[in-house]
Amino acid sequence: MEKNNMDIFMIFLWIITGVGLVISMFKDKEKTLTSMKMAANMMKRMIGQIIGILFLIGLILTFIPPEGVTDILSKTNILFATMISAFVGSITLIPAFVAFPLVSSFVDIGMSIVPAVAFLTTLTMVGLVTFSLEKQEFGLKFALTRNILSFLFAIFISLIMGVIL
Repeated sequence: MEKNNMDIFMIFLWIITGVGLVISMFKDKEKTLTSMKMAANMMKRMIGQIIGILFLIGLILTFIPPEGVTDILSKTNILFATMISAFVGSITLIPAFVAFPLVSSFVDIGMSIVPAVAFLTTLTMVGLVTFSLEKQEFGLKFALTRNILSFLFAIFISLIMGVIL
């Protein structure tokens, strides 16, 4: 997507959100304000963990350069490289706007598409770093089920992408 299309999409989402908030306020002002207070309190409880997670991400990205990762993974069996990439993606938390160019740089410097896709899909779908936060907010069973299924689907997606591309 071009930058302008992304801007239009974001503006559209903000408009939908604003309209939904106004409708909710008219429908039941008390419930809407209560929900907004609950969301603010939830954010206050999570902010420390979010800052810690961002700090951990910075450390990981500092010590593991993309060239080193690609060099190691390009010399191993494709299935083994895919599993390693999927595991690393599962324990890494990077925003999507950073992840896509990062994976593109991996592919540009020689990484096979299958491990690259495994890394990208687990990066965006699996959250081992955020597991404790997810468990706290949604419960152990949900967090565990979601992460396991996401990991399995990520591997499946990467294998399919390897066949298609």
